[in-house]
Amino acid sequence: MTGPTWRNIYDLNDEQFKSLGMAEDHMELMEISEAESILNELLNFEPNCIPALNVMGHMCGRYLSDFENAIIFYDKVLKLEPDNVWARDERRRYKRYLNYD
Repeated sequence: MTGPTWRNIYDLNDEQFKSLGMAEDHMELMEISEAESILNELLNFEPNCIPALNVMGHMCGRYLSDFENAIIFYDKVLKLEPDNVWARDERRRYKRYLNYD
């Protein structure tokens, strides 16, 4: 039996998938500098990489409590993909923490 298959709707290459996974692994281990370095490298190569922007927003909000920057990353995602439910919900959560209307 095989595991789930994922649709690559963002046309990420194998290296980008691997890098995103490594960044998430580093975040879980609280190796934030390493995760940030990987994500910045991805975004320097492709500034509109929605998965990297989402993970960066997640890192800023959850791991760094940097809600302002989390909102900025999720705003970038929503400019590129207005129907992105994850980004919309996470941005709403962090706006509440900052008492944004």
